[in-house]
Amino acid sequence: MIREDRGQVSLEYILIFAISLLFLMIFTLPLSEQAIENTMDITDSLNAKYVISKISWAIKEVYGEGQGSKHTVNLNSNNKIKITIADNYASCNLKLKSKDSKQIKECFNSNIKKTSIILDKGANTLIVEWPANSENMIIYRK
Repeated sequence: MIREDRGQVSLEYILIFAISLLFLMIFTLPLSEQAIENTMDITDSLNAKYVISKISWAIKEVYGEGQGSKHTVNLNSNNKIKITIADNYASCNLKLKSKDSKQIKECFNSNIKKTSIILDKGANTLIVEWPANSENMIIYRK
């Protein structure tokens, strides 16, 4: 008589494999979730830096061209951003997924008055202008 023990070995192999997968998921899912959140924070920071750099570039161009000049800046933002613009810098505070905040700042020379602009998620158009016969530059949304 031939004895068949392969069914029990196969069942034990499946159980060991399932338990190993369960342990693997328990330890790797929280780590991967944290890695994804960190990646999203970096993406948001880079997007905000890009937006502020484009605004800063437009302000520098208008300041360099003098009175009567005007530049239009088309921006695409991943999320809603409040940008503060003062005499010599543009900045924003980002809330990170880790509940921390990060300030991004870009410096420039200009005679623009202190103001703040809120950019919506998606496409935004800003106009940087130095009206003729005016001492100060202005920036506004279109």
